[in-house]
Amino acid sequence: MEKNNEKPVRFALVGAAGYIAPRHMKAIKDTGNILVAALDKYDGIGIIDSYFPDAEFFTEPERFDRHIDKLRRGKVNKIDYVSICTPNYLHDAHIRLALRNDAHAICEKPIVLNPWNVDALCNVERETGKNIYTILQLRLHPAIMALKKKIEEGPEDKIYDVDLTYITSRGRWYYISWKGDVEKSGGVATNIGVHFFDMLTWIFGDVDQQIVHALEPSKAAGFMQLKRARVRWYLSLDSKDLPKVAMDAGKRTFRSLTIEGDEFEFSDGFTDLHTVSYQDILSGGGFRLTDARPSIKTVYEIRNFKPVGFKGDYHPFGKQ
Repeated sequence: MEKNNEKPVRFALVGAAGYIAPRHMKAIKDTGNILVAALDKYDGIGIIDSYFPDAEFFTEPERFDRHIDKLRRGKVNKIDYVSICTPNYLHDAHIRLALRNDAHAICEKPIVLNPWNVDALCNVERETGKNIYTILQLRLHPAIMALKKKIEEGPEDKIYDVDLTYITSRGRWYYISWKGDVEKSGGVATNIGVHFFDMLTWIFGDVDQQIVHALEPSKAAGFMQLKRARVRWYLSLDSKDLPKVAMDAGKRTFRSLTIEGDEFEFSDGFTDLHTVSYQDILSGGGFRLTDARPSIKTVYEIRNFKPVGFKGDYHPFGKQ
């Protein structure tokens, strides 16, 4: 993104030691902007040297909040955006921290855990006049954008049969961390599935009906009737669920999306989608609370649904 000699946009980052944070650092740098301050309770964060070694760093949220408040009061060097890469259950609080410091928020998914949290943040947006953006990068994936266009231009009465499979093996550490706590992460369907559910409803329309076949700490499966598709889905953290083709290749992750029995390939093209997301936001676009709400509602309903077991129209992996 060309800056045309404009003053760089000033960012702060919360959750700087997290897995996804380097993608945000790279996006800030790639768009010609600067990271002014970063926060994380974990201080082993040498990755920041590759991007913004001069950024102020804090391990205590109170001192971080004080610092960006002082910058706000100074006006000239105030923070323009706060990027949020913290555990899911802290997103709501950190978005509020950003907005009360007169900054826009860019938050990783899931933006919050419950639909009513979305509604409350809409009120905070109106009160502060600042915007809340979320990263829904699959909507910016070229292959997925092309698929949406194809579906929209196809027969209006066509209902597609779709199977979504995502297995990403995780070790024992996962269940000890905040990710293994459903109160903090939202559970497996929220933590690893929310962006896929957003993608599917963006392409095929709203959810008309949901059934959950299985809901366990390590896996979840179900069926959803969308406006334009019947979707069987299976999400897992268990390496034992990997198909033979993945195990033979020595892979610990398997991602598959089939539409009418044909494999839809979108494995490539993920590398720079955070940068594309930042470019979109900084140029006046970006995905907002209303964009995120349907998928937040979907995963909330999944984790509060009583599983019916593998009966009816369920994902083929349920036979295992």
